[in-house]
Amino acid sequence: MFDLSKLRLLLLSLAWAGGLAPAGLAAERLKVRLGPLEQSVAIAEVERFVETGELSPSLRPYAAFLTPEVRRSLNQSLQLDPNLANQIIEDLLKSATGKRLLQVLEVIVQDTTPQQLQLGLTLVAQGTEALSPISFLKAYPQRTITIDATSALAVASQINLKYLESQALSPLLEQDLAVASSRPFASRVNPATAGPEAVRTQTLTFHDQQRRRTIPVDLYWSDRPQGPLVVMSHGFASNRKFMVYLARHLASYGITVAALDHPGSDAAAVFTQGADLGPSFLQGRPLLPAGEFVERPKDISFLLDKLAQLTQESGPLQKKLNTERVSVIGHSLGGHTALALAGGKLDLDSLRAACKAQSPLVQTPADWLQCAAIALPNQLLTLQDQRVAQVIAINPLVGNLFGEKGLAQVKTPTLIVSSTADTVTPALNNQLRPFTQLPDPKYLLTAVGATHLSVSDAAGVNSESTLVKERLGEEVVPLQQLVRGVSLAFIQQLTPQAESYRPFLTPSYAQSLSTPELPLRLNAELPVSITRLLE
Repeated sequence: MFDLSKLRLLLLSLAWAGGLAPAGLAAERLKVRLGPLEQSVAIAEVERFVETGELSPSLRPYAAFLTPEVRRSLNQSLQLDPNLANQIIEDLLKSATGKRLLQVLEVIVQDTTPQQLQLGLTLVAQGTEALSPISFLKAYPQRTITIDATSALAVASQINLKYLESQALSPLLEQDLAVASSRPFASRVNPATAGPEAVRTQTLTFHDQQRRRTIPVDLYWSDRPQGPLVVMSHGFASNRKFMVYLARHLASYGITVAALDHPGSDAAAVFTQGADLGPSFLQGRPLLPAGEFVERPKDISFLLDKLAQLTQESGPLQKKLNTERVSVIGHSLGGHTALALAGGKLDLDSLRAACKAQSPLVQTPADWLQCAAIALPNQLLTLQDQRVAQVIAINPLVGNLFGEKGLAQVKTPTLIVSSTADTVTPALNNQLRPFTQLPDPKYLLTAVGATHLSVSDAAGVNSESTLVKERLGEEVVPLQQLVRGVSLAFIQQLTPQAESYRPFLTPSYAQSLSTPELPLRLNAELPVSITRLLE
């Protein structure tokens, strides 16, 4: 067993190699270029800094970058079984992320090739010395390494290291979450195909005078409604159109869906204010008001109150809205919204400690977003809504928002959807570890190689993604088919048809839609091999 979180240290040594950390960590010498300036530093000087904090004359020009936090990072190392290390590094470098990382490093490390960078990683993994920034640069196949510090500074904040941890787990998830079956999955019905009902749509707008929020809502329903009401909550800088295909699919089976906009964190609010993810956070400005972590769940409770009134009035929606049994589907920040409504308790002390300890340069977009919540008051009213009977959290933003015990307070069955190539809400800290906290019954749908927007109707590439492009369109059709089928089957567990839909909440059903390019898994619990790694 090994501590996967320490794998980032080797990658960190590469990304920060010019001016942010390992100035001088070469087999013999490291030459650093910063604009017109050039400085050569010996390895012994850097080792002395790591051990004692002392800066030699050659290192003093970089004092602003060689902070105590950097020194702590350089002091850490990872002891790997060479066979295991080889497999992890080989899988990483074969991936699109690894190739992109090598391209970035070619810009930073002057006069080098991808083959040399890959060889350096492989040599240190095969050696007896623990994996660390120093051991990597000692193993690098070149006497003097020349670093372009200007380029390093430009890209350092774009290296999504927590994503790389999740990416390293992908082969293990694909293998250990699979189940063996003596015969292929077969069924006379297909819950991923459209249902028999004609779908009607209508847009309504509600005004919450007390909170001064205007909430547009798209309703999808049929003439013969059945089952719970479904409310769809979008992510940060998105809107109520984020998964129209799923809303229409559910409505075709008689399930009424309400997709709302959250004013204050939807696309209109964010882009009107000119929010810029990286620079905003690095300059100390929160990406969204702290109150949004409270107002978003309140938006849904307010909406349920209004729809409860509407279903009692004469008109096309009379008696078509079951607001007493509600399923909430949330994507990204909407996943947090859904889990809070289901009883999840925010842990502000844990969140503040995590945000204080982490450097902005190694945080993910999920970290930037969640750290906006540290300004919330300690005494929070409960956000749970008793009408919420189920939650589907898709690529949810969880991180440290609920601490280590907050999700144990969730009162409903929960389905988590996780994508291993998600750079915005990386799977390890936002879905896999949180999944272990949740009480039963629960399900984890894992899409190996899918990205943050693979489940959505979003067009174009997510600007928050750094090392990988969003996988959209035809290549993620199997995933969207699985999301249709599993979401319908999960929601139908609140109806008299629960038993007939239960086969579609099994690993064999997910694997029936899996492809070599996009392995798909569905599990009610994680195997010991995965939980040990998460611990």
